[in-house]
Amino acid sequence: MAASRQDFQPAGAGALLVSATVLGIGVGALVGWAVGSVGYGVLGGAALGVPAGVAAVYQRYRGAFR
Repeated sequence: MAASRQDFQPAGAGALLVSATVLGIGVGALVGWAVGSVGYGVLGGAALGVPAGVAAVYQRYRGAFR
């Protein structure tokens, strides 16, 4: 019996991407605040949060396009 395809939900994927990005920015801001530069922390958090969000969406919906 063939495995059922997973449904792709664009709103869910967008929410997951935004959530991971905002989480990365928040963590970066906290680290930046701790070392004295919130701006650089936010920038670093965004630089790490966006790829983390893309990876999370790929991991969640990898079976939707097979």
